[in-house]
Amino acid sequence: MTQSTDLGPEDRKIVTLARSARARNGVPEGAAVRDETGRTYVAGTVDLASLQLSALRTAVAMAVASGAESLEAAAVVSAAQELPADDIAAVRDLGGKGTPVFLAGPDGELRETLTAE
Repeated sequence: MTQSTDLGPEDRKIVTLARSARARNGVPEGAAVRDETGRTYVAGTVDLASLQLSALRTAVAMAVASGAESLEAAAVVSAAQELPADDIAAVRDLGGKGTPVFLAGPDGELRETLTAE
């Protein structure tokens, strides 16, 4: 397990933003992504009768809708032990292969760093 303190300050920031979104909204997941200009997009799980989106897919969609052309990194805070393939695919679609995805637990401690492959 990599410690959150092993991350650079910008990567720690998106983990913190993801954790805050999860706690503030009382949702299962919080996510944050950073685009090629350094802008961040923060989201929580969307669970409506007609629309269900993970926090990460919501954050990627927010970035796309705001004109982002690429992603530098993504973070998810969740009790889940792994991320669905569709979440990683969304990051890869915008950020390209090799974009880091940080998965942290509800306490904000980094569990795993994945790459969008």
